[in-house]
Amino acid sequence: MAGAYVYKFLTAKSGKGTLDTPSLALNIIRKKFYSLIYFDNAATTKPCDEAVKAAANALTAAFGNPSSRHRVGMDAEILLRQARDRLAMSLGCAEDEIFFTSGATESNNTAILSACENKIKRLPRVVTTTVEHPSVKACFDKLEKLGAEVVRVAPDENGDITDKMIFDAVNDRTCLVSCMLVNNETGYVLPTAKAFAMIKRKYPDCITHCDAVQGFMKLPFKAKTLFADLISVSGHKIHGAKGVGVLFIKKGTKIAPFMLGGGQEKGFRSGTENLPAIAAMGEAVKLLTPTIDSRLQYVTELREYLVEKLSEIDGIEINSKPSALPYVTSIAMPNFKSETLLNYLSDRGICVSSGSACSKGKKSTVLQEFRISAEKTDSTLRVSFCAENTKAEIDELCKTLKRASGELCTIKRK
Repeated sequence: MAGAYVYKFLTAKSGKGTLDTPSLALNIIRKKFYSLIYFDNAATTKPCDEAVKAAANALTAAFGNPSSRHRVGMDAEILLRQARDRLAMSLGCAEDEIFFTSGATESNNTAILSACENKIKRLPRVVTTTVEHPSVKACFDKLEKLGAEVVRVAPDENGDITDKMIFDAVNDRTCLVSCMLVNNETGYVLPTAKAFAMIKRKYPDCITHCDAVQGFMKLPFKAKTLFADLISVSGHKIHGAKGVGVLFIKKGTKIAPFMLGGGQEKGFRSGTENLPAIAAMGEAVKLLTPTIDSRLQYVTELREYLVEKLSEIDGIEINSKPSALPYVTSIAMPNFKSETLLNYLSDRGICVSSGSACSKGKKSTVLQEFRISAEKTDSTLRVSFCAENTKAEIDELCKTLKRASGELCTIKRK
């Protein structure tokens, strides 16, 4: 009856006989009765005000093509150089080692496939892990179909990948090693820098690639300290805009151009640059770089508080290791499906995910690789923070999860 009353109230307010769809009615109800709590920052972040202003400026005042030689084009080129300089400073590299792409997926694809293009026949072995992002995994699947010898390093019985395990997978026939910095589903921090350092000492010609998307602007690192020849990062994971990424290419690293045409990005990645998104990313990097350590400390406190509050709820289990990056915490409530829990929370204004945003609802194989049981995998939620989240929001999440446990159990019994 209450639902019917609310629906009649909404249709009356809308000035129509009926609302267009039931989902529209639900969205109005959510906005009216619930404030938004956003815990899905590993999927995407809310653009910061500085990024939005930078994008708007690039769309209006500096709308020219950076390749044009007139005044408006030169204004656009200045913004492009400014953003490139900020990315270079953040990674501790030269400006001409920064290449803008359409996002981390393109950066990963370019790094892996282009790096192997001229080497794979002579050095047919490539190495990765079993817990990589789909945009990396799919590249190695493709290389395998093309005849490459693909070695995928899996976590051990404790759910760990050591630097020695990665190093031992490499030999003198290996042309490329690709390891992520932080796993996007659990926050697990891989020993990428240590492994790459060992590899470079023994096999200096082996190309090292790191998908650093979930670690960029969250963990302090530089290109040199990562010992990576190629590094992929993304704009929309750091409070910038969607549609832009960066591929760091160390000087001397030979990879084939992936996008051909107008010769932009030193001929490596042709196509008119997405200046609004690039400018937004540059501003986000400028804002976040000085606060990496302080934000990490704050988010660590948030995660500790989350774990403490979750311990008060019967049945909740933590999938992520204590050593995981605190920005990402994987939890499970066995006996309840992830989708059911996710929808319950979403209907009450709390946004979390059931895993990687790129999986689109498919069951995660990454969690199973980390030795998380199938039952827990089916009941997993990912809570991912940014520095704007608060303990009060965590209180609301945990209160709602506790209420969900009781209400959903009642529904099951009926």
